[in-house]
Parts: sequence; C-alpha cells; structure tokens
Amino acid sequence: MRFVENTIDAVAAAQTIFNLPIMGEYPKVLLAEAKYNSDQELYLAVVLNRSIRRPVLLGSRKGGVDVRSAIDAMQQVVVEQEFSPFYARRLALKMGLQGALINSVSAIIEKMYRLFLDNDLDLVEINPLAVSPTEELMALDGKITVNDDALARHPALAALHSKPIVPVPDRLPEADTILDPDGQIGILCNGVGLTMATLDLVSQAGGKPASFMNIGGETHNVWLKHSLAARLEQGLDLIGQNKHVKLILVNLISGTVACDELAAAIAQFLQRNTHNVRSINEAREEPTHRPARAPLIVARLMGPRLQEAKDRLAGTQAFISEDLDAAVSQVIALSKSAKKGA
Repeated sequence: MRFVENTIDAVAAAQTIFNLPIMGEYPKVLLAEAKYNSDQELYLAVVLNRSIRRPVLLGSRKGGVDVRSAIDAMQQVVVEQEFSPFYARRLALKMGLQGALINSVSAIIEKMYRLFLDNDLDLVEINPLAVSPTEELMALDGKITVNDDALARHPALAALHSKPIVPVPDRLPEADTILDPDGQIGILCNGVGLTMATLDLVSQAGGKPASFMNIGGETHNVWLKHSLAARLEQGLDLIGQNKHVKLILVNLISGTVACDELAAAIAQFLQRNTHNVRSINEAREEPTHRPARAPLIVARLMGPRLQEAKDRLAGTQAFISEDLDAAVSQVIALSKSAKKGA
C-alpha cells in the first residue's frame, strides 16, 4: 500500500508494487482509491478454529498495520451454538466500542458470519475497518480464505480460481531444509526473519547448522494461536528424523501463546524419545559417551509464563533460556562435545 499526492508519484508507486513479490507471487492488478479520512481503524474476522471445530469471531480496536504488534488487544468470541446477533454484539462490547458503533459494527460482523457460513469459508477478514470522525464505517481492505474441500458445493467460487485447484496436505508451512551434511545442529524458529537471524548467529559462533525449519508465526493459520504449540511438536518430530541432527536449537518468540504451553510440547517430544536421548549433563560430562539417536534440545523462549516453562522442563533433557546468546553458546558447546564423542 502506498499513499501518493500526484500522478508522477502514483506511477512510481505502481512500479514499486508490481515488482514486490509476496510469497513468490507478483501483483497483476493494482487497485487505486481515494484516501479515506479515518479517525480509527478496527480489525474484524471470522475464522474456523479447527482444534475446537467452531467458528470464532475476532476483533480489535488496533487494526491496520498495528494489528500484529498489538496482538494483546485482540478479542475473541467462540460461536458455541446457533449464531445469533448476541455473539456479534458481545464481540463489539469486548472490543470496547461505545454508542452507535456497537450496533453498526455488530451489523457488519453478522454479515461477515453469514458470508462465512453460506460459502463454507475458512476466513473472512476486514483489516482495517475505518471509522471516520463522524463514525461512518468503510472497509478499506479485506480477504476471504476458501475451503478447497468445499469448492464442489460452490461452483461460483471455484470459477474465480484461475489455476487448477491442487489439494495441499496438512503440513508445516515450510519443510525441513538441509544445509550442511556435516552439520549437527537443527534450527527451529517461528518466522522467516527470526530463522535467518538465528542461522547467522549459529554460523558466526562457529556452529554448523545441518538443517533448519520455520514453523510459522504464532498468528499463522488465520490467527489460530493455539496451533503454535502443536506445530512446534510436529516440527521437532520432523527435524528430529534427520539422522545428522544431534542438537536442536529452538528459538521462539510468542506474545499470545504462553511459554509453558510451548514447554509442554517440548516435553511431549522428549517423553516420546526418552529411551533415545542423553541428558544435558551426560553430554557435558561424558564426551566419549555413544551419541544419542534423538537430538538434545536447547530452547530460547520469549513470551508470558517463562518461569513456568523452566519449571516444566526442569529435570528433562532440555536447556531453556530467554537469552539467545546463551542458548547459542550452549548449542555450540554441546555440538563440540558431541563431535568429540563421535
């Protein structure tokens, strides 16, 4: 999105946007509109929570570009029974809306839900829903995510797709990527930037990453925050299958998913592999010990309930810290110990 004042700036902005790749795709069409005078920007969405198998209404008074940095302001209402205007109004009240905005925003939420239900969608999102100084509403941007399995029931939606529909298996957003076949360290992070930065730090410290995996941010899968811990456990299983990986550095930053939930996922992985895993102390004190078949875990976690996460993993084969430098140093030391014992 670019804001311009004249035609020359508009042409330059259009050239920039057309050459901006988004997930490997380049824009083919540009939408130009007059700038809307907004006094406030809201976020609204209806999503399908697969873990509880219910629709969820999401809303925040901090929409637009601020929505991801203000995840704590996100409110949610689970549609537990047959939908009624009560659910929409409840979300508006939880968002802190007042006066006429309660009714006007509730009406939009109701229409979003009907669209979601009638078309078997996975997501209906408006971001931002702009509020003018006179409290008029305008949806400045939005998107829907169609359920591919339901397209047979909605030929009109299927006709909008310019490419053949290829079913995508339920998997992590990015596969395990092999780097150095002589490396011993697996890296698992949430987010592309965090993954690349962690790779650089390990390499600069003298470590040899064998592979890495990005399990996606905490807001991956249309704001379903509860899936991050499940993706962590799945990612550990996948990256642990690489026979070259002796250690896994987990580097996760979470603002909504508590660290003890992530620690529980790590503990589940360790419990399944207890008979194959050496403890951190064994790796330090007995470098000649036969290498374990399952990797050791060093986890750097940032988010709420960190102390509870440390308590959860106390006595296990995991080293946990909120300091990334300390975690990297621990991984390097353990990798050197494992190399000597090989």
